Amino acid sequence: MDLKEEIKRLKQKLDVTVVAHFYQKDEVFELADIVGDSLELARKASQTNSEYIVFCGVGFMGQSVKIIAPEKRVLMSKVACCSMARMIDVAYFDENLAKLNSYGIKNEDILPITYINSSAEVKARVGQMGGLVCTSSNAFKIIEQGLKSGKKIFFVPDRCLGQNFAIKMGLKSCVLGDGTNPNDADIICYDGFCAVHQLFTPEDIDFYRSKYPGIIVAVHPECDVKVVEKADFVGSTSQLIQYIKSLPEDQKVVVGTEYNMVNRLREKNTYILSSTKPECPTMNETTLQDLYDTLKSIEDGKPTNEVFVSEDVVHWAKIALQRMFEIS
Repeated sequence: MDLKEEIKRLKQKLDVTVVAHFYQKDEVFELADIVGDSLELARKASQTNSEYIVFCGVGFMGQSVKIIAPEKRVLMSKVACCSMARMIDVAYFDENLAKLNSYGIKNEDILPITYINSSAEVKARVGQMGGLVCTSSNAFKIIEQGLKSGKKIFFVPDRCLGQNFAIKMGLKSCVLGDGTNPNDADIICYDGFCAVHQLFTPEDIDFYRSKYPGIIVAVHPECDVKVVEKADFVGSTSQLIQYIKSLPEDQKVVVGTEYNMVNRLREKNTYILSSTKPECPTMNETTLQDLYDTLKSIEDGKPTNEVFVSEDVVHWAKIALQRMFEIS
């Protein structure tokens, strides 16, 4: 059986839209109807007329579609989870609030902001506290607006994103639990991170600069602070794609983000900022077989891996997202 042809047949037959994140394998990515980064996918998927959305990505992304459009039936082609999103749940969130309380910082003096890479439950908890969601492309604007509240920003779950934007804005930041007093910080960061973006080091940048004089270094803000400080360009997934594709063909560029995306950008003069292959393990769990099996389950009337989010969680998580949309 030719899986690709069977997938195409099922897509034509069924009332379904297949969406895939930029980090997916080429063979899966090429069969998607919509491609993009996490929030972009959720918004575009929610606007389709299809009854079913088959999501090739990780769990929080499928949840985002359900939050924006609860009436959609969302199926994950593979039950995979972002490691960063798994680093925080509501219990850990509340434990960290208690730590802040122990420093004399009251909940009413805290404005939580959660990165899109978090569960629906964490987004809902943030929404209940008057907080909001951000992405790597709009975090600057969201934090800037949040500071007008006069409250301390509690940024979850990615410490690197929080620290990098604090530096960019000339603000003080700390990582909760690193021994510093959070009272002295404008942005208090939860101690989470992206395992893939932690692979890139300042030494990698030094290596490429010495080997290719004039090379441009472009990285994602999920990278470590010391890497971001040395880079020529820092941007979200979509911003990196736009920037790199705009470069002259003869301009060498080395990129610090996930391998599959970088590998599709340009045929020439594009390098990976790592001595190892920075491939997201959970994003790469999805196979053609998984996509086929999910579509076949719809055809058989027994949909598998469907995403469900409770009404209460949808309500508060949607409020957190709407606050972001109003600003950005």
